Amino acid sequence: MFAIRARRKVATEKDFLEAVNKVIKSYAKFSSTPKSWSRVASMQCRAYTAPPKPNGTQKSGASVKTFAALGALAAAAAFWSQAPANKQVECEAPKKEEKKPSKTAEADQQRKLEGLTDDSPMRLRMEAFNKRLQAEITAAIEKVDGQGKFSMDQWNRVEGGDGISMVLQDGKVFEKAGVGVSVVYGMLPPAAVAQMRTQHPNIEVPTGPTPFFATGISCVMHPHNPNAPTVHFNYRYFELGTKDGDEPASWWFGGGCDLTPTILYEEDAVHFHRVIKEACDKHDPRYYRDFKKWCDDYFYIPHRDERRGVGGIFFDDLDDKTPNELFAFVQTCGKVFLDQYVPIMERRKDTPYTEEDKLWQQLRRGRYVEFNLVYDRGTKFGLLTPGARIESILMTMPLTTRWEYMHEPDLKAHGRLMEVLRAPKDWIPL
Repeated sequence: MFAIRARRKVATEKDFLEAVNKVIKSYAKFSSTPKSWSRVASMQCRAYTAPPKPNGTQKSGASVKTFAALGALAAAAAFWSQAPANKQVECEAPKKEEKKPSKTAEADQQRKLEGLTDDSPMRLRMEAFNKRLQAEITAAIEKVDGQGKFSMDQWNRVEGGDGISMVLQDGKVFEKAGVGVSVVYGMLPPAAVAQMRTQHPNIEVPTGPTPFFATGISCVMHPHNPNAPTVHFNYRYFELGTKDGDEPASWWFGGGCDLTPTILYEEDAVHFHRVIKEACDKHDPRYYRDFKKWCDDYFYIPHRDERRGVGGIFFDDLDDKTPNELFAFVQTCGKVFLDQYVPIMERRKDTPYTEEDKLWQQLRRGRYVEFNLVYDRGTKFGLLTPGARIESILMTMPLTTRWEYMHEPDLKAHGRLMEVLRAPKDWIPL
């Protein structure tokens, strides 16, 4: 038997044919039927198979296999000899568009170096507030945990902007806690801008990509103990810019906070709502009433016919007052978060629980994930933003969760929770 080993790559069809002929001639020296081999060489398009000899004698199995292999090789050589010559064409790879910081981002960087004042652009003041609040909350939560520490992950965008993702994992109290700040300068396609005109009719019809700015602080905390609730808040500011000026063509605030218990303690829900209602009432008596209902409607999972939790407040596209008035409102809401959540954690973090409680917690976290990935506007916007940092967007996901096929909750243990998830309750009299 002969083995053909390619010691170098066959570069052309001529080289290939010469290699085939050498193999055929080499084998012919050792063959008892040289005429057959000359026949193989002359038959360019057919593989040779020797017919059975008279009197029932045949070639050995090895010879037949070798004939077939070399016949196929000859046929391949014939194919190459008839095939048109391949032309090598050098293709130049498309050049990637170089990303550069926007003029607004460069100007803002200089403003920050010079120091911010009350007259600085709102986007810079909101960014500074978010970063201060992040530092205050992470320091306080580390004290509550007593063991875990937040890791800091800083990142920058070439187009302009940066972010700080701070995450505590596998602490004593918190399985996962994240507080992230993002600052994004970029360009929105005309279709995205046109969609925004439904809420902001003052936006001109775009003829091309439009500059935008967005900054926000987002926080989600998932405790180990099923008696302690998951909490979330987010406060953000958005600007749609102009190509020939520094003043935004349109702007708005958004955000809110909500509580997601595994085991319902109604006094915890009342406390959480009371604190945020007092914050809202300092700025507008309508805010808590309107934003509480908006929260109940927003954090709804249609395919489950359930709310994600017991609510709080939610608002978006808010531009009904001056930027300074709404900035003051957002600051008040952000600053009271620790008052909303820490007292609840101090009451619940050491409460005994069972394996059944822990299993129920994992199943409820599944609902949390379903909402975030399917319905949450912030998650969708982040995932669709060019150059988005996926790890920071998905930071809010729990470390562990569970789905069970056709699971039915124990209504004896969790009936009251399921009631308020399906029919939201007014925790504070209006």
